[in-house]
Amino acid sequence: MGEMIELTTSDGHKLAAYRAHPDAAPKAGIVVVQEIFGVTDHIKRVTDQFASHGYLAIAPSLFDRVQSNVVLAYTEFEKARETMQRLDLDDTVVDMAAAADAVRSAGKVGAVGYCWGGAIADLAACRIEINAAVAYYGRMIVEWLDLKPACPVMYHFGDKDQLIPSEMVAEIRDARPDGVFYTYPEAGHGFSCDERPDYHPKSAELALDRTLEFFGENL
Repeated sequence: MGEMIELTTSDGHKLAAYRAHPDAAPKAGIVVVQEIFGVTDHIKRVTDQFASHGYLAIAPSLFDRVQSNVVLAYTEFEKARETMQRLDLDDTVVDMAAAADAVRSAGKVGAVGYCWGGAIADLAACRIEINAAVAYYGRMIVEWLDLKPACPVMYHFGDKDQLIPSEMVAEIRDARPDGVFYTYPEAGHGFSCDERPDYHPKSAELALDRTLEFFGENL
């Protein structure tokens, strides 16, 4: 369903992206934001999934600023974190804007991200022109709580997430009073990814249903 393409940003940087088209005319565009492991096969399947629901979907390779075609195993957490830490968030915002522009022909644009990408989806809601965002277990959101989203944002967190304790979720909720928050009692970190140990099908399905309904209302 999808294909790899190349995007050019406003500052001339070129990055890869996986783009998937729906079978019919798209009802909106969606930027799918990777975990710290890159545009993996899982992220490509997620992009295909949103396309199957009628969206023109794109997953930009946001690590291309550091190294092209970074795709890591879920066991390579330290290498993934080191790669992420070499990024300049201002550059990531520029890359997100290019990805949003690449699907803007479909109409309104949303962003959905997972783990690190969940935080970046929230950051995009604060800093670029999009119409809605969904953040799955985005821990780094706490680093820019002084920024405020300019569009509706939905947040998903697992109650058993050891990386994002309930106190941190409460901090994010307090700073995002207009946000839509859901927590999942049986879910840990990465509960939406079927390739991770914390995958929890019931929670993942419910979160996806809520995400699709949210995008349907706002895009």
